[in-house]
Amino acid sequence: MTITTGADAEAEACRYLQKQKLQLVARNFRCRLGEIDLIMRQQQRLIFIEVKYRKQSAFGHAEEMVSTSKQQKIIATAQLFLASHSEFQQFDCRFDVVAMAYDAQQQLSINWIQDAFAAH
Repeated sequence: MTITTGADAEAEACRYLQKQKLQLVARNFRCRLGEIDLIMRQQQRLIFIEVKYRKQSAFGHAEEMVSTSKQQKIIATAQLFLASHSEFQQFDCRFDVVAMAYDAQQQLSINWIQDAFAAH
């Protein structure tokens, strides 16, 4: 698959993570506080995932694009998700980033950063 949009990147990240045995819970969860690209489950753990895509890494890596303010929005959105989905309230939670970019040979590189940041 060739990635040309953020939606393509999210779809590719979802497929990649499902191959790693994660189960999709929600995609593009939006609320007044923000958006979470993917929410996935791994046994009794809920994983909130920010997907970042860059056409190339020459101008910085995709994972560097998750600022502190973006992290705070994701955490607040995750808290709202948990408040409205009581079936997950006893789960451990984790915040991951999936960063994607094409290398010089036009091969897609996927960097799954587990525990990329934490709720304070």
